[in-house]
Order: sequence, then C-alpha cells, then structure tokens
Amino acid sequence: MASNQSGIALKNDVSEQTPAAFDFRSDTVTTPTPSMLQSILSIATHGDDVFHEDSTTNALESFITTLTGKPAAVFVLSGTMGNQLSIRSHLAQPPHSILLDQRCHIYNYEAGGAAVLSQAQITPVTPANGMYLTLDEVRAAVVDSDDIHYAPTRLICLENSLNGVIMPLEEIRRITAYARRKGIKMHLDGARLWNVVAAGGGDLKEIIAEFDSVSLCFSKGLGAPMGSVVVGEEAFVQRVRHFRKMVGGGTRQCGIATAPARTAIEEVFLGGGKLKVPCDTNMVWLDLESLGVDADDIPMEAQRAGLKWDWERIVVHHQICDEAIGKLEDVLRKLAEKARARGGMLPEGKKARARYTQPDDE
Repeated sequence: MASNQSGIALKNDVSEQTPAAFDFRSDTVTTPTPSMLQSILSIATHGDDVFHEDSTTNALESFITTLTGKPAAVFVLSGTMGNQLSIRSHLAQPPHSILLDQRCHIYNYEAGGAAVLSQAQITPVTPANGMYLTLDEVRAAVVDSDDIHYAPTRLICLENSLNGVIMPLEEIRRITAYARRKGIKMHLDGARLWNVVAAGGGDLKEIIAEFDSVSLCFSKGLGAPMGSVVVGEEAFVQRVRHFRKMVGGGTRQCGIATAPARTAIEEVFLGGGKLKVPCDTNMVWLDLESLGVDADDIPMEAQRAGLKWDWERIVVHHQICDEAIGKLEDVLRKLAEKARARGGMLPEGKKARARYTQPDDE
C-alpha cells in the first residue's frame, strides 16, 4: 500500500487502476473489483429472497447482524430505499413529524419521500456550529406537546458522516438519551458510516447501538455494484420487509448483488489501511471564495489534467491512485495561480460556488 506526500494511505497503484482512479467527484463512482465480480460467478445457489431462500443473501444479512450487533438485517436496493422504508416502518399514524438536519440526504435528495410515503411533516434544523446537530438544538426543535395544532415529533433522523464531517459519538449519545426519555425513535442514515469508523469516529457497534434503525450503503466508498442494508430489532425489520415488498423492492435471485456486497465489506472495510495524519473522513471542502478561485475553472483544469472533478468538494475513495493525487495537487496550484493573477478577486458577476450542494443519489 502506498501513501502520498500528504500521508494519506492509498490502496491502488497503476496496475490496479479502475475507471474511478482519477475521479474525485464522489465515492459513488467506485467500481466493482475483480474479486467482487468473481464472487457473483461463485454463487453456489440461486434461491428466491422474497421466500428467504437465497442463501447468499441470508448469509450477508446474518454477517451484518454480527458486525453491527443488531438482531436483524434486510438487504435493500439503495440507500434512499433503506431510509424511506425505515421512516415508514417507524411511523404508524399521522399526525407525526421528523426532526433532522436541514442539509441531510433524507430532506434534500429523496424526492420528498417522507411526505409521500409516510405522510410526515419535516422539521429541518440548521446546526449553529455548521457541522452537526447538538442536543440543545434538538431539544429546542422537538414538538413535545398534546396541542392539536402541532404534529408531534416521533422520529429523529441523523446522518453520519454528513458532508464528510463526523458527528461526535458523545453528542449522539446525548441526543439518543433525550429521545428515549421522550419516546422518540432514532434512525441513522449511515451511508458513509464505514468512513466514520475507519477515521476513528467510534466503534461500529457502539454507534449503531444508539439508534433504533440504521441504513448502511455498500455502493459508495465500499465499491459494491449496488445496495444497502437496514438493521434493527426483528419486529422492525419484518415491517421493513413488508414495506419493501409494497414498493417493489422484493427481489428474487439477488445473490448477484449481495455476494459482491459482502466481498466489498471484507476487502475494503475489514481489509486494513490506516491514515498517517488525522482527517474527519473522505471529503475535503474548499473555501473558493477566500482564494478568489472561479468555480468554472475547476472542471476545465481538471479535464486538462485527465481528472474528473467539477466543484468545491473533493472526495477520495479506495480506488484513487497515487498518480491522481499528484495531478490534483497540480490542478490546485494552477487554480491558485489564476486567482493570484486576478489579485484574489473573482471575475465580475461570478460566484465562487458552482452550486451549493450536490447529491450522491442512491
């Protein structure tokens, strides 16, 4: 395993490059490794998962329960499906509301699913620290009243990591303790929880123990072709299975998806690799405005260097190669030189950011 000048451990050399080796746009661009593809060909049985007869899928779900410490797990086709089925399974009868971070995926990038599927009102909260919600903010926003004018808070949804920032485990514990006193359920969008654990943000079981349900993604940083998993208590997961079938998520011989998912966990998450310098997770957000960098210059300079990168966020993943890091450093230098040549000022009428956020749809 190699490391670049910044001390970041990298897994791939030129001989191992994939189409994602020079792509800094997102960790969703990771592609299946040869061993993941081989796992599909090595499936011993092709049972029907709707009937719980697919041994590959059953084995993955059992493996996940051991890994996470939750009693039950169910494979779903995407992170969005996992989040929405979890929300629907927690909420029984309106009126009810969900409290969450206003920047999160559930609120912004899931097509209004909570309103459509769960008839839930959303209470979005903006964290004052710009990084993560605190107990004080949650307490101030929770609707804990029998007043018939309001929709009481029945569910708190957190996301970890969010925009690459780790939510401290102690803050999660404070929020969970409060929620349990109030009878409010807790769900975690853990699409990138693997990154949180790898970066030292807590033990996987310890984090997951604070939530009634968690959705974990296989297809982002882990590089599997598709899929996520929802974990929780057995009765809850059975409800998720019911709603999964309702929305068309029941699949038949889905071992072709769950086999590479397990390989991805074993190779990428459990396979080692360490950071030499501290970093929250796998995202870097650049303050373009303070440097006077024109956001439109980013994709142009990146393309010239043979990279894919198009806005203020840089995302690394296990398939980025050493050569790509070197090219990125060159691009950053050129962007800074252009900004200095303009005296650190943006061209008239220009904004630093190409866009405020960019979804990583699942």
